[in-house]
Amino acid sequence: MRKPISRFLTSRWGMIVTGATIGTLAALLQKLGNPPNMGVCVACFERDIAGALGLHRAAVVQYIRPEILGFVLGSMLAAFIFRDFKARTGSAPLVRFFLGVFAMIGALAFLGCPWRALLRLAGGDLNAIVGLAGLTIGIAVGDQFLKYGFNLGRSHKTYHSAGLIMPAIMVGLLALLVFAPKFSVDGAIFLSEKGPGSLHAPLIISLAAGLLIGLIAQRTRFCTMGSIRDVLLVGDFHLMRGVIALVVSAFVVNLLTGQVNVGIAAQPIAHSSHLANLAGMILAGLAFVLAGGCPGRQLILSGEGDTDAGIFVLGMITGAAFAHNFALAAKPDKMLDGVVQVGGVSSVGMTAVLIGTAFCLIVGFTMREKI
Repeated sequence: MRKPISRFLTSRWGMIVTGATIGTLAALLQKLGNPPNMGVCVACFERDIAGALGLHRAAVVQYIRPEILGFVLGSMLAAFIFRDFKARTGSAPLVRFFLGVFAMIGALAFLGCPWRALLRLAGGDLNAIVGLAGLTIGIAVGDQFLKYGFNLGRSHKTYHSAGLIMPAIMVGLLALLVFAPKFSVDGAIFLSEKGPGSLHAPLIISLAAGLLIGLIAQRTRFCTMGSIRDVLLVGDFHLMRGVIALVVSAFVVNLLTGQVNVGIAAQPIAHSSHLANLAGMILAGLAFVLAGGCPGRQLILSGEGDTDAGIFVLGMITGAAFAHNFALAAKPDKMLDGVVQVGGVSSVGMTAVLIGTAFCLIVGFTMREKI
């Protein structure tokens, strides 16, 4: 039974079904309570988790998102079912950590990860086009480093228990979400009472959706960054079929449920500062290539025992804390008395994006094998 299922999921139609499933579930999660055009956003959801733990104090973005927990636990379950769980570790952990930090800073300059960029487009937010263009540029630059021997080092087998650390963390976060303990009068766990953090689908539905996405994404190796990389490097459209299916399915569900609003200004939890959108996603795309996967893929890898991916995930959560504690994250557009106030990043936030880009370029140039 395992082999036929695995063969289907790794086929052309399996990739299309995976993308369509993610797009459909994301649009439905929005209808059931998740923020608009944010049915699934790894960067935003990891930021919310950081807030819930008190790593930042932006009160409007604090919630332990069950979808993130589901991605990791679903991936682990699939890896065990298909005998694919391989505890492994690699090299350059500090570099991977900071790639995660700067990937998050770039994503929060745009206000979304690659998955949310696709969902924003499916909801009619045309700012997503600029973000996707930036993502493609960042990936294209990263591809050049790959061509000329960039490598963070090979992974190797490690202790089984090491590969279970990230799933164990997710179980612990699930317990915190379910029981919502208070460790001090004004301390964690924090849960938003207003703003995006207060908007969420029912816990059971969110967790189930995350588990399902984690299960199928682990088998198909679904990755938005990988889809663009494969097209640019070798002209392979296998992963891209899943990305297209995600956008089409999300758009159809959005259309049927009245969630399409075509435009640029004052889109939900987004801004129309095109320079910030472009620069932020260039940084994010470059960091994803150097780290070996988009945020969603990194979560899936961490669930199947990849500790390098776990380090990247922890770097992103730390990056979210820095972004909000030091006012690096973008602010969305606002409508005031019928006039749009364009959001975007502060000068400090743009400086952080430029520093992150410089860091990634230095890593790309200096960590190459001689060929």
